[in-house]
Amino acid sequence: ALRMLIRMALQPDTRVTVRELAQEYQISQHHLVKVAHHLAKKGYVASSKGRKGGLQLARDAADINLGALIRDTERSLQLVTCEDEKSGVRCAIQGSCRLPDILQSAVDAMMAELDSYSLADLVCDAGSLRVSLIDGPHSTR
Repeated sequence: ALRMLIRMALQPDTRVTVRELAQEYQISQHHLVKVAHHLAKKGYVASSKGRKGGLQLARDAADINLGALIRDTERSLQLVTCEDEKSGVRCAIQGSCRLPDILQSAVDAMMAELDSYSLADLVCDAGSLRVSLIDGPHSTR
């Protein structure tokens, strides 16, 4: 999701297709369709169909908070689980182990840091990003 949005932020007034994104990033087009749908549903991208259709940012890159984006796109930020979801078997040291609390503190600190950045912060060096991605070896242009 982040890479798709970075690409769109490089040319906010230009529509880009999932096919172009898949080719530029060398990622499965099928997977990117799902990601694009989720981003559109959450209000990060606007999509249009047709010959001149494609995806573009639904709002200014400066208004897309990275922490909020991660929370909206990641299923879980939990780094360790102490109980198997399918079997219900619990870890033998659950309750006396501090690892889950320590890791949660680390995740909280990471998210607090991400909350202080926007998508615009990721594309502040747009020139080199553009050369690497849009004008790069996998470019469709």
